[in-house]
Amino acid sequence: MQTFNIFPQLFTYTLIAPFILRLVLGFIFLNLGSLKLSKERSGWIASLNILGIRPTGFFTGLLGIIEIIGGLLLIAGVYTQLTALVLGVIALCELLIEYKEESILKRDMVFYLLLTAICASLLLTGAGLFAVDVPLL
Repeated sequence: MQTFNIFPQLFTYTLIAPFILRLVLGFIFLNLGSLKLSKERSGWIASLNILGIRPTGFFTGLLGIIEIIGGLLLIAGVYTQLTALVLGVIALCELLIEYKEESILKRDMVFYLLLTAICASLLLTGAGLFAVDVPLL
C-alpha cells in the first residue's frame, strides 16, 4: 500500500500528542496565574482599569485563580475539554486585548494565539494518555 507519510508507524502513538500539549499548556497557565497573583498583579490591575473592568483587584485575583486551577486540571487530565474551553476563552480574550492595545499586556499576540490554538486542539482531541478522562476507544 502506498503511503505519503514518512513515519506512519508513529501513528501508533497519537494519544501522546494531546498529553504533551496538555502538560505544556497546564504549566504555562500555572505560571500565568501565579504571575497575576504576584509580580504582574499591579500591571493587570492597571490593564483592567484601562479597559473599564471593575473591581479590578477582584477580577485580577479571580483570573489568576482560574488559570492556576485550570493549569492543575490540565496537568492531571481532569475535565480536560471543559478546562480547555474556559482557558481558551481567556486566551482568546487576552489575544483580542493585545490586538486592540499592544501596550496593555506583556506578551505579544502570537503567544496568545498559540495558547488559543492549543486549547482548541485539546477541546477537539481530549486529554490523551495519562489522564483521568482517558478516552474510551
